[in-house]
Formats: sequence, C-alpha cells, structure tokens
Amino acid sequence: MGGGDASGAGAPEEEQEQKRAAAAAYDYEGDARWADYWSNVLVPPHLAAKPEVLGHFRRKFYQRYVDRDLVVEPMSSTGSTQPSRPDIRSSPSASSESVRARNTGSSSRSAAPPPPRTNTSGNPLRFDARTIHFSINAWVLVVAGLGMLPILPKHLADRACKLSLLGTVLSSGYSLYSTYGKPRELNMAAIQGWLQTVLGAKDFIHLMFSLLLVTSQLHLKIAALPVFCWALDHVARFLRRNFAHSSFYRGYLEEPCLWVETNNTTLSLLSSNAELALGFLLIISLFSWRRNIVQTFMYWNVLKMMYRSPVTSSYHQSAWAKIGRTVNPYIHRYAPFLETPISAVQRWWVR
Repeated sequence: MGGGDASGAGAPEEEQEQKRAAAAAYDYEGDARWADYWSNVLVPPHLAAKPEVLGHFRRKFYQRYVDRDLVVEPMSSTGSTQPSRPDIRSSPSASSESVRARNTGSSSRSAAPPPPRTNTSGNPLRFDARTIHFSINAWVLVVAGLGMLPILPKHLADRACKLSLLGTVLSSGYSLYSTYGKPRELNMAAIQGWLQTVLGAKDFIHLMFSLLLVTSQLHLKIAALPVFCWALDHVARFLRRNFAHSSFYRGYLEEPCLWVETNNTTLSLLSSNAELALGFLLIISLFSWRRNIVQTFMYWNVLKMMYRSPVTSSYHQSAWAKIGRTVNPYIHRYAPFLETPISAVQRWWVR
C-alpha cells in the first residue's frame, strides 16, 4: 500500500530534510488536485485516520505534482497492519489467502463464517479525522455567525465569540496533530524541529490567532469574522467533496457551497482586513484600563507571521498595500515627522 519512488535518492540528506519540511507545510486543502488524489486512494477507513498514513500519501502527492526530487520512503509495516475488511484490493497477501481457502474444498467451507461487512463506502460521513474536523468547524461556523448578529444581546454575543475562538483552537490543534503528529521526544531539539515544520502551516497560524484572543479580556466582535471565514471555507469544501450526490445537498447547499468556492479570494481578503483591523484595535486598547501590552505585541507577531507565510502572504500584502496607498499621502502632507518611526517599523516588519 505504501511503496514510494526513489527518483531523488542521490540527493544529500540535508536537502531531503528541507524537501520533507516543505512537503509537510504545503497547503493540501487549498489544492484542488489533492481532493481528487485522496478520493482515489484505496485505504481502509481505520487506516486513513492515522497521521502516518495521511502524511505518507501527502508526500507522494507532493512528489508527483510539486517536487519530483522528493524521496518518499516506503511505509513501515506498523502503519499497514492487517485490515479488518477481507476485500482490500491493495493487499496481495489477502487475495492469495482467499485463493488458498477456495482450494481446500468443502472442509474449509464448513469453518466459521467471515465477519459481516459494514457498508462504509456508501456513507460519506464516516467517523474519522476529517469528519471530526468538519464537525468542529460546523459548530464554529454556527456560533461565530451568532456572535456577529447585531440583534443578539451583548453578553450572549460575547459568549458566542469566545466559543467560536475556542472551537477554532480545538479544530486547529486537532488538524495539526492529525497532520504532523507530535514531537518525537519532549526535549528542546525535538520540539524546535517540530515547530519549524508547522511554523508556516495555516492551522498553526489559526491556532495562535485563536489562543491569543480567547484569553483576552476584550470582547471584540470583529474577532469572530476571520474564524467564520475559515470555518465557512472548510465546511463548503467538505460538503462539496463528500455530499455531491446527496439530494438535500443538490437542492439546498450546492449553490452556497459553489459561491464560497468561487469567492474564496474575496473571503480571504475580508479575513485579512479583519485581522489587521483587530491589530489596530488592540493598539487603541492600550489607552484603556483593559490594556495588555504583552498580548498586543504577540498578536502583531502573529500578523507578521501571516504577512510572511506563503498561505496568507498575498492577502496580507495586498491589504497593507491598500493601507499604504491611503495613508501615506496624508502622512507626507500633514505629519512628515512620522516617516522616520514608520520606516523603522517597516524594517522590523520585513526582517
């Protein structure tokens, strides 16, 4: 099930480590080819939920479509244990055993009957890692939408925003664990290597964003807008991928999901603008009794990470360029003394 190509076996080990790190940080959910590739992989459900199996096939996808020099090692025997279903087409030993069983005659037919098969192929909502991730994001979508409603009482809206941020923490943390696993050892070197692998991942950025704001004393409704956009994109992709043949989906959900997919850039720009506006609101909050200097500094480091990360950089750079085109003429005309500190901040920002 897990044989890998060795087209780049002559490459140095350091180069392969960099390629494996790039493959781990690649945005597979944002690549439409990954959904088609994963849907055609014949993997039993109880194996598809394992992080090592998912990571192996992601590396094979990355090798095929992105970097052919990546060496994909064969999957270990522990990751391909004997499945509970007897008709897996990717296991030649199972087919040979069934041939031998048919050749033993009537004595073998009098043995214990095989276990009943569960019809998992016809159920698109299997209880696996992707379904759990979808369920959490659907819950985040609902509570974030409630938190942004202007007609909701303030205390309920604040509670809904906090719950949406908490749900994003759970969703991002679960996705990081399912994709990258955990550090091999609990020492500084292993943790640092693991952090370097996940540092540019979209789920890690979402996790840091939500962790900072869910512990904040400020109650800002605009914090629910980015998590609403993230959850909406994930839910729409999951529904289109798993319920395309459902009559309920075709009747009520197909057009909204198609709109979300075709307007993904607009939603990402909206989310980026909300994230920047939240950063400026945190700066303004420094003049109030609820100020938190450490939290504001950490949030602006998260914004800096978003500005440099490949999965979010284009949207944040576009938002900052628009701010610069609007603000710079007024600074040059009315406040030229601000040009020197702004230049210093810009050098720190791009460093």
